[in-house]
Amino acid sequence: MNVITTRLEGVLVLEPRVFGDDRGYFFESFNARNFAELTGVTLPFVQDNHSRSAKGVLRGLHYQIQQAQGKLVRVTEGSVFDVAVDLRRSSPTFGQWFGTEMSAENKRQMWIPAGFAHGFMVTSEVASFLYKTTDYWAPEHERAVRWNDPAIGIEWPLDPACAPQLSGKDQSAVLLADAEVFA
Repeated sequence: MNVITTRLEGVLVLEPRVFGDDRGYFFESFNARNFAELTGVTLPFVQDNHSRSAKGVLRGLHYQIQQAQGKLVRVTEGSVFDVAVDLRRSSPTFGQWFGTEMSAENKRQMWIPAGFAHGFMVTSEVASFLYKTTDYWAPEHERAVRWNDPAIGIEWPLDPACAPQLSGKDQSAVLLADAEVFA
């Protein structure tokens, strides 16, 4: 597996070794021992989640202020633009973001440690998105930062002909300046 470091400390892009021939392909999508050796992360994963969304759906920027979750994310159908935002006030990259295209075709994964907000926008007709988390979903601790906060300045691959589709929660998300963040 190839590990790509990003400008946000701890956020990694993982590219698996894919073995293919005329029958199809095979790759190991997760191996705890290899993941720990390559990333230094030994936290257990306790929950797997799967979402399916249509083109233009934007989910995020989500995090849990308590029971903070590390997330290992990947796409199994379609493509998304995936984003992590540093919400660790003591970090030199606080409020900065990293984004990358992830798709069923490129088979990339991204490791997003606790202390970051996460979101993605579907860029294909549909996308199936899977992620492993290091803590359980706790709706009472769930928070959201506005996807288009100018203080963060994420360069989403928006279609000028239509606005992104947002949930009610994401429509009412707060600006980073008003958000609960990590120490």
